[in-house]
Amino acid sequence: MLYTPIKFRNVELKNRWVMSPMCMYSCENGVANDFHFVHYGSRAQGGTGLLIVEATGVEPRGRITNKCMGIWNDDQADHLKKIVDFVHRNSDSKIGIQLSHAGRKGSTWNNVQISLEEGWETIGPSPVPFKEGERIPHELTIGEIKDLVQNFKDAARRAVKAGFDVIEIHGAHGYLIHQFLSPLSNIRTDEYGGSFENRARFLLEVVDAVNEELNENVALFVRISGTEYAENGWDINDSVELAKILKNHSVNLVDVSSGGNIHGAKIPVFDGYQVPFAEEVKNKAGVKTGAVGLITRLEQAEEIIKEEKADLIFVAREILRNPYLAVQGSFETKENCFFPNQYLRAKISS
Repeated sequence: MLYTPIKFRNVELKNRWVMSPMCMYSCENGVANDFHFVHYGSRAQGGTGLLIVEATGVEPRGRITNKCMGIWNDDQADHLKKIVDFVHRNSDSKIGIQLSHAGRKGSTWNNVQISLEEGWETIGPSPVPFKEGERIPHELTIGEIKDLVQNFKDAARRAVKAGFDVIEIHGAHGYLIHQFLSPLSNIRTDEYGGSFENRARFLLEVVDAVNEELNENVALFVRISGTEYAENGWDINDSVELAKILKNHSVNLVDVSSGGNIHGAKIPVFDGYQVPFAEEVKNKAGVKTGAVGLITRLEQAEEIIKEEKADLIFVAREILRNPYLAVQGSFETKENCFFPNQYLRAKISS
């Protein structure tokens, strides 16, 4: 099952392995460089069905750190296009990009907020900092929210022009969209706060705006936090309801992670600890989902797909350790998986 193709719009993935977006903190002015070219290119050579480029800021304040990637200008998009073109020319992998805005969790280094001189004023739906002692984020006006929706739309246009096969909108881990979704970080009293529908409004406006830039050759994913592990906060029931709505807004897959919005939340971590969230969203909302979170073994990944707990396997740390995870798994199971012609002499041991 892991090596069975799956299609989203006209985008066919050759297998269910996905390289999860992971920040590399290695850009200057948001521009990808040779490190990123090698980093993403090597995972494509390893047979991964889909690579998703790290959280990429849709404006300068959207970065987590001042070394994070951006796509708020054409120069940044041009450098990313070189990576996309290499992946398409030299592998069967598809490649996506995660469009993101850090909101109140921006302007940091090593998870510590940096000074205004080194960083920038953070923003959020409400003047509620992530950690006690941090600067109070600027509360966005309605006009500024509309500008941010346009930032996501413009970023999507650049990403499509660069040739990406998938756009993922980052609505998880306590970043700006998640900050709007949660009643603990969003205490607004206007049309963007209060009710579930109002708190989801920003995300849905972003989804609709991004979809205007897409076609049937570019799929749309949304990453959410299934729960934020906090009393009266965003939970799995909210995630199921949101996924139902996203499905009706032409979102092709919901990538289900968890946590990130509440500092100090107690998170029970174990192998596959987030898979039950993906399974519940998939079954109750009737949407395709991606599972992520300490999935490290072939047998574990195969079981998730076979038992229909999720449709894609998002792998993070394990694929940093082993860029050839997908193709090596295919050696064990005798499945077909891309392996570079230049390396074929190593496919079968003597």
